[in-house]
Amino acid sequence: MLKGFKEFIMRGNVIDLAVAFVIGVAFSAFVKSIVDGLINPLIAAIFGKTDISQVWSFTINNSEFSIGLILQAALNFLVVAAAVYFVIVLPLNKLAERRARGVEPEPDPLTTDQQLLTEIRDALQRSRP
Repeated sequence: MLKGFKEFIMRGNVIDLAVAFVIGVAFSAFVKSIVDGLINPLIAAIFGKTDISQVWSFTINNSEFSIGLILQAALNFLVVAAAVYFVIVLPLNKLAERRARGVEPEPDPLTTDQQLLTEIRDALQRSRP
């Protein structure tokens, strides 16, 4: 039982997934700090609230509704998604495109007729003064 678990854990894709998760959490915290420290205060200053989560808040029968909280979550998502796209996805796509352009497919092997014609061409070129 432990041997099977060890084999599962040591697979490359599980380790890659764990590394990606840790980097994603750290990256998300970094982007969230930019949103909370820079973007949210700018937007909140426009609406005159301390932060965006308090924008468009209202109470009905002692129940609090906050449109700003939804806006803040959407803004956080959009900034994280944009950062992941422009910092990770776009450069990797460009790299894959460059690699694809740099590797040319191997030509098909010459047929017997083509080999014979190539030999005749080369012989004719050698016989010219």
